[in-house]
Amino acid sequence: MTNDPHKKHEPPHTGPLTAESQATLSPSEALGWLVAGNDRFVREITLDRDHAAAVRATAVQQFPFAVVLGCMDSRVAPEIIFDAGIGDIFSVRVAGNYASPGALGSLEFATLVAGAKIILVLGHSGCGAVAGAVQGGAEGNLGKLLEHIAPAIDAVEDFTGNRDASNPIFTHAVARENVKMTIDQIMTESPAIAAAVREGRIGIAGAMHDVSSGAVNFFDRR
Repeated sequence: MTNDPHKKHEPPHTGPLTAESQATLSPSEALGWLVAGNDRFVREITLDRDHAAAVRATAVQQFPFAVVLGCMDSRVAPEIIFDAGIGDIFSVRVAGNYASPGALGSLEFATLVAGAKIILVLGHSGCGAVAGAVQGGAEGNLGKLLEHIAPAIDAVEDFTGNRDASNPIFTHAVARENVKMTIDQIMTESPAIAAAVREGRIGIAGAMHDVSSGAVNFFDRR
């Protein structure tokens, strides 16, 4: 018998969930699987998986346990940093983890239709979109996207260092605030998700991924 605390939230198997196992999973357990998966990733003890078998098992139906709204950054691949397999995670990715109308609709589908139990808004260190917003925006469609991140700049209060893109500590603080504000936005602009969270049917949380270590810091759980 092992007393390893990291075993507590490991999935019961390494293949995709079934309708029954997804239905009986709680939001807290689903979040725990993300926490434990990242711990395995950081400790380099990832689970062995039969990806070919997972492809066959999910060919007709899928029952993911989580949906991650994350940045498009190539270093932040949810399935990898959470040591998840095919059919485990819905992944919605856009620069700066912005909750666009399309992203909100995707989150509603993932949770209210397809049964995922936890929404994770995932920011990361060294985010180019956040740095761009801090720097003053950009032209074209990129500029329109950065406008949605800009409110997080003023939301970072009581900061004594340089408040510009040359300061990685400040941009990290803005990225973290952007995650929190995105959660607020989801809860405001999706009444259906907000109701499901209040009723305990799903959960929502924020996190920051450190691209230098791979570790994910979780916060703002609801």
